Amino acid sequence: MPRLTDLLPPLFQRRYHGATGRDPRSTEALCRDLLSSHGEVTGGEMARHILDRYAEADEETRRAFFELLAEFDVDADALAEAVRDYAEDRSRGRYQVLARAAEPQRQELARRLNQVPGATVRLVRMRADLLRFAREHPDLERVDVDFRHLFASWFNRGFLVLQRITWESPANVLEKIIAYEAVHAIGSWADLRRRLEPPDRRCYAFFHPAMPTEPLIFVEVALTRGIPGSVQSLLAEGRTPLPPGRADTAVFYSISNCQPGLAGISFGNSLIKQVVEDISREVPEIGNFVTLSPIPRLRAWAEEEEIDLPEDPDELRRVAARYLLTAKRGNAPYDPVARFHLGNGARVHEIHAGADTSDAGIRQSGGAMVNYLYDPGRIASNHEAFAGEGRVIASRSVQGLARAAENRRARQKESEKT
Repeated sequence: MPRLTDLLPPLFQRRYHGATGRDPRSTEALCRDLLSSHGEVTGGEMARHILDRYAEADEETRRAFFELLAEFDVDADALAEAVRDYAEDRSRGRYQVLARAAEPQRQELARRLNQVPGATVRLVRMRADLLRFAREHPDLERVDVDFRHLFASWFNRGFLVLQRITWESPANVLEKIIAYEAVHAIGSWADLRRRLEPPDRRCYAFFHPAMPTEPLIFVEVALTRGIPGSVQSLLAEGRTPLPPGRADTAVFYSISNCQPGLAGISFGNSLIKQVVEDISREVPEIGNFVTLSPIPRLRAWAEEEEIDLPEDPDELRRVAARYLLTAKRGNAPYDPVARFHLGNGARVHEIHAGADTSDAGIRQSGGAMVNYLYDPGRIASNHEAFAGEGRVIASRSVQGLARAAENRRARQKESEKT
């Protein structure tokens, strides 16, 4: 498979270059002049000055920049007038006036900042700061509405490139895979090699042409015979690789979002679907597509319910099943990983105790993990049941575990009354 950099024209490989010299204007003046500029060259130089100043700024100055962006807001009076005019005359001209009035200036400012080659990654990092600041300064949340609106268009699935990551991939990309792994830490280059080089291992990532060396999201896949119930077995040193022709199952055992500044921009659903298609073509013997997923908030939920996570494996599986099938925050599952996979049309297939004995696994879920099954013939109906009715689709065995946990809980409450 060719490398991503071989697939893209040289235009997309140009790196960011900073502005030349110093500009005496204030950042606010630069922003306003950039918005009124009609020249691409002068506009690009002003954009570089703004981006450079932001990159060099301290936390307080960065927050002040977003407060400035909050002032580049919609003119509510002009918008109200445009709405009234358009209601009377729905002509093309009136609609153009309405559309311009409805868009805050900061959206156009972001577009003009992005005209500089290499600026996209800087804007993504800028939004990561904005999300942090907005948690303590709610007035900045409306600024993020505009960043998210723009990013949803710029990072549309049609612009993304799926690339398989191998041991032969560029070193700077491999370093980022190590750094961005968010589920099962990669402890060394040797550990990474065990996940990429054997014939029964795969890793796929989405890239964007404007960020060709920055993975947006990646998934690690193990080809196995049968559905595994332990991540230790998948990541064990010295294991014997399975010839791909003998595998019947593809296991998605780690999915990592790489860019905090793209939070809320969903890539995971498209990534899984594309990888399923690619593996199906490459290894037609694969008939099962499952995850081996963490249950990251099981212990937190148990503490809220005043339940001690049991050490007995069977009882732990029952508690985990009850959690996954019944625990809600509002109308959505309490567990974020469950929300993701169920929303994509998977079903809860099986629960395993002692599946992740790492410190993080024990801390989060007492070592329990879950398989979500992606059945291509049922993905659409599962998604509809979940999205329309909030129904969690699960196998009979998991439903049985959940019922057993519910019955045990009911008996405990009865005994407490007496």
